Amino acid sequence: MKTPGEFELIARLCAGLRMSRRTLLGPGDDCAVLARPQYPQLFTIDSMVEGVHFKLRWFPPAVLGARSLEVNLSDVAAMGGLPTACVVNLGVRRALGAAFFDRLYGGLRARAKTAGVDIVGGNITRADRLSITVAVVGELPDAALGRDAARVGDEIFVTGTLGDAAAGWRILDGQLEARGAARRYLIDRFLSPTARLAAGARLARMRPAPAAIDVSDGLLQDLGHICERSRVGATVDPGALPLSPAYRAVMGTDRSLALGGGEDYELLFCLRPGHDLRALSRTLGVRVTRIGLITRGRGVRVAGLRGPVRAGFDQLKTRG
Repeated sequence: MKTPGEFELIARLCAGLRMSRRTLLGPGDDCAVLARPQYPQLFTIDSMVEGVHFKLRWFPPAVLGARSLEVNLSDVAAMGGLPTACVVNLGVRRALGAAFFDRLYGGLRARAKTAGVDIVGGNITRADRLSITVAVVGELPDAALGRDAARVGDEIFVTGTLGDAAAGWRILDGQLEARGAARRYLIDRFLSPTARLAAGARLARMRPAPAAIDVSDGLLQDLGHICERSRVGATVDPGALPLSPAYRAVMGTDRSLALGGGEDYELLFCLRPGHDLRALSRTLGVRVTRIGLITRGRGVRVAGLRGPVRAGFDQLKTRG
């Protein structure tokens, strides 16, 4: 496969882009020009690097493109924000042809369209391995969901189910055995996560605004970030963790991936006690589970746990 030249590839990838009224000037100049925002702005950036976050044989290019934006959208969701625009940096290695990038950008464009995000520019550079870095700009119509807002006595909640993506990654990597529908479900949860944008925006309208974070690096590690910023402790009930039927089919009673696996991109948040779970789930538009309590002291404790559980994913340490 012939790798296209830089400017040929830029022209191909920008050809199908459409801008909203928020973008006064899109790709083609040294900078994009965005209209003055109505609300305070959010800014986030994330990278996906071949051999660190994924193996190329696992991903159809369109799915990889969509995922590269989704992980950034999850950060915006965790703040209660509205994503508006993004720029994309591609590190391109040899042997990846123009058709590959057409499909990759096709998936990215499709997800950007459904999320209301303009792709307003980017950069292309030669690299030893494929990398996709996306920076997203957003707005904050309501209160920010900060990590420092947890208070002693708050109940801890999470959307969706936990551990699925970590199990899917290990299936793809040959560390776990799975078959049939459970295998397909868990792999899909890793390949195609869903940022909880609507749930985050609805949480931001609550008063007081809850502490929140997205579960990207593992429940225990991410909850630990809330505890550190809020100067509190937390106790998690492992029996309350929401597990999918597919997870149970593959992992049985082992909750280690639900506690420390990461990459589910669900929302973890803390609310004053007294919320009805069914009503809260209806309000947020996604299943919600109560999994623990904010306590005095420091650090995260797992009730009844004997032995260590890996806290989560560290970008600078070996994964697995």
